[in-house]
Amino acid sequence: MAKVRERVEAEFENIERVIAELPNSSLLERLSSLELAGVATLIHNFYNGIENVLKQIVIASGKELPEGESWHQDLLTKATSYNIISKSTAEELKRYLAFRHFFSHAYSFDLDRERINPLVEDIQKIISSFRRDINRAIDESNDPIS
Repeated sequence: MAKVRERVEAEFENIERVIAELPNSSLLERLSSLELAGVATLIHNFYNGIENVLKQIVIASGKELPEGESWHQDLLTKATSYNIISKSTAEELKRYLAFRHFFSHAYSFDLDRERINPLVEDIQKIISSFRRDINRAIDESNDPIS
């Protein structure tokens, strides 16, 4: 079985591939509705990758994954309480979680460029702080997760 660090790095590679596909936020205004839906899908994929990383760390730490209707929100809360990610990183990720929820329940014609733009603009900053937190959590763990 692959080590957790290797599985996490594979997820980060996928997340980076998703981010590389995003257009510059200055181009969002010129995108068609179909292209904007593609950008929204990439943001959704980005957050799915974040959750995949968090699930890997929680499981490897021997803790239980949250269940039920609010498991997405609960995973972020538990990741903070387990000191996997910082409170500031969790706060930033909540915007992506909210978008993920919206995207999963909305029609593509409900997408708003003004809502998507800051998510695209901030995604590099967010992935950097998230990666730093995850690496720290793995390095500092007393559990055999690395």
